[in-house]
Amino acid sequence: KSDSDTYSCDIGDAQSRAKLTVQEKPVLFKQELQNEEAKEGKQVRLTCELSKPGTPVRWMKGDTVLHASEKYEFKQHGTVAELIIRDVKSVDA
Repeated sequence: KSDSDTYSCDIGDAQSRAKLTVQEKPVLFKQELQNEEAKEGKQVRLTCELSKPGTPVRWMKGDTVLHASEKYEFKQHGTVAELIIRDVKSVDA
């Protein structure tokens, strides 16, 4: 995408220009989230892998957007995104 711009060929007395527009590939899941089981009070790590590194990820529980806290921690390394849920309770299911 960063290569999108106007390019030109200059021969001194004349110039030719062209505009290049690069369309980004859609981001896909290379590895989707997997179902997990955990004992109450333990920690759970949910992991997915994306097709493009650095893609912004929004973690949700049902329709609620999760925010980093003592309960939830988010990590992202290259194409791998992780959600860590601490001290799981039955309401976290």
